[in-house]
Amino acid sequence: MSVTILVGAQFGDEGKGKIVDYLSDQMDMVVRFQGGDNAGHTVVNDSGSFKLHLIPCGIFKKGCKAFAGTGMVINPDELIKELDELESKGVDTSELYISERAIILMPYHIALDSASESSGRTGIGTTKRGIGYAYADKARRNALRFENLKDREYRLKRIEAVMPTVNAELAAKGCKTFSVEEIAAKTDEWAKKLGGRIVEPVSFINKAIDRGERILFEGQLGAMKDIDLGIYPYVTSSNPVAAYAAVSAGFPVTKIDEIVGVMKAFTSAVGDGPFPTEMNDEMSDGFRGTGNRIDDEFGARTGRARRLGWPDLVIVKFAAVINGFTSIAVCKIDKLDTYEKIKVCVGYKLNGKPIDYMPSATDLYKVEPVYEEIDGWMSDTTGIRSYEKLPENARKYIELIEKHTGVRVKYIGVGPAHDEIIVR
Repeated sequence: MSVTILVGAQFGDEGKGKIVDYLSDQMDMVVRFQGGDNAGHTVVNDSGSFKLHLIPCGIFKKGCKAFAGTGMVINPDELIKELDELESKGVDTSELYISERAIILMPYHIALDSASESSGRTGIGTTKRGIGYAYADKARRNALRFENLKDREYRLKRIEAVMPTVNAELAAKGCKTFSVEEIAAKTDEWAKKLGGRIVEPVSFINKAIDRGERILFEGQLGAMKDIDLGIYPYVTSSNPVAAYAAVSAGFPVTKIDEIVGVMKAFTSAVGDGPFPTEMNDEMSDGFRGTGNRIDDEFGARTGRARRLGWPDLVIVKFAAVINGFTSIAVCKIDKLDTYEKIKVCVGYKLNGKPIDYMPSATDLYKVEPVYEEIDGWMSDTTGIRSYEKLPENARKYIELIEKHTGVRVKYIGVGPAHDEIIVR
């Protein structure tokens, strides 16, 4: 038995795609366990450069099953587009499977999300991909699931039942409404193109575990975007924490062997919300890049310039506590190569007093970061493949992370490509 869960330790965009792509070489199955196409995992390997929004990163390894899990909300149009792109570059997608219990993200979810964000009244900086509205329909039992694509008669009854409510909400927000016929035609198309990939998920996962297959569950976004534990309301609409992999897949947590937390060597965020160590734009230019490189700091889904800041180990320690990390992967340490001094946040003060907990989003706006300044290494780390050959000050930074989080750093990313990594 070997179940590994990989999750983000910050606000998302930590470099999870690179680490999943690297670890998938050892896996028999890679599972995306939550989220939708509102964010992306960037992968650079022998097949090319890719930004995957729905398809698990294990799709590139021959013989490795890629599974879009129950906890996801999936826009079938985007999934089909992603499949077409991969296949056009020679990637075999025959081993992609979809949980029949995953939620179908509909065109009207996107319309509602866009209207809410554009109104400015309830906007929180979403990507306008309909994610929150799809999860809302799941909670109020109005959503369709992929299992419904296999039963047209039942599916049409469900569409007829939910469309009056959907159209009333669309009309109230000034959006175009949808006819039952439009949505039915869409679902017919999706059933034809994706029906052969839909499987019963609980037996699919548990039989694989019982066979001793090596399974990697990959999360989207990061701990600070968790709907329950993150910077609410500036969060995603699902739980990108390790425990949710077991909840959504339907296997006991006792079968989890490893939990890998992925952090970026600095901090980034997209969308609104508190960000204690955020830099001004001029200071962060060395991290961001121009957008010409695959690993420059622009959103994989939106292309928006990310908000950037100094590394915040309070956040990473919080992520380690709520996830139970057995190891940490630090990505993009090469982006610190040109900094003479590096400020690392090791604590917060609230109202002038040190605190030992993660405050609410409201109070997180008010905290004062406590920094420890360390010397940079001022040398190129991109060609290094062993920990011992890292500059001394780079090793000191890694040791500082371990000291404040209590978790060993096992993987160190020194570039975007598959093999630009140090494994300890």
